[in-house]
Amino acid sequence: MTVLQAIVLGLVQGFTEFLPISSTAHLRVVPALLGWSDPGAAYSAVIQLGTVGAVLFYFRGDLRRLTVAFLEGLRTRNPFGTEDSRLAWFVGLGTVPIGALGLALKPFIKGPLRSLYVVAFALIALAVVLFFVERFASQKKTLADLTLKDGLLIGLWQALALIPGSSRSGTTITGGFARGLTRADAARYSFLLSIPSTTLAGLVELKDFFGDPHRAPTQMLVIGTVVSFVAGLAAISGMLHFVRTRSMLTFVVYRLALGTLLLGLLSAGVLT
Repeated sequence: MTVLQAIVLGLVQGFTEFLPISSTAHLRVVPALLGWSDPGAAYSAVIQLGTVGAVLFYFRGDLRRLTVAFLEGLRTRNPFGTEDSRLAWFVGLGTVPIGALGLALKPFIKGPLRSLYVVAFALIALAVVLFFVERFASQKKTLADLTLKDGLLIGLWQALALIPGSSRSGTTITGGFARGLTRADAARYSFLLSIPSTTLAGLVELKDFFGDPHRAPTQMLVIGTVVSFVAGLAAISGMLHFVRTRSMLTFVVYRLALGTLLLGLLSAGVLT
């Protein structure tokens, strides 16, 4: 891996992690189109720590408030007593499905599921689901109205992101719509819910990355992670501004176009 490749992959990870277009798909597709080797599931997961840092920095005030509320709820033995303490618990409990399934299905996620055919079909399938869910959802709930059932069900939606091409932010935002959240609150909850899952994935993959004799040089991992942090900050800010005034149709069309293009390139033998 060259410095240019590390920078490009960091930009791809940072800009696409928080958009419902699948960072994993782009980390598979971009290298394939440019004739580069697949950076691998471990490298892709580790540089997500850069985007974790971005969301931690961007939502540092919210996280400080949620942590205090969580600890206060434990102290008073009333964990769901306030909106902030409930939200903290929902984020934690909503991470359980993707964590458990991620460990159980790890061989498939790092192997057969990284097929570009899987990526293409997942891009198209979630685009269709996102279109219909947003169109018919009530979009009246705020985070203050979120219930334990909502938190767990959105957590199950997040677990679908284990399929490359589906998009973690895409599945959780879709899940938020399905539970009646507004666009802005669905996106905000998606970002908060990303923190435990992407952190755990990155830390787990660190071991596999450094244990691989054919891995990219460590300095390339550092470059990709730092670049993804900077790009991630820009993506969070841009996405929150976007969803306040516009629908998700732009991302639906993009996913359909990318998935169709990918299938065409695979059928023509341009990609394998």
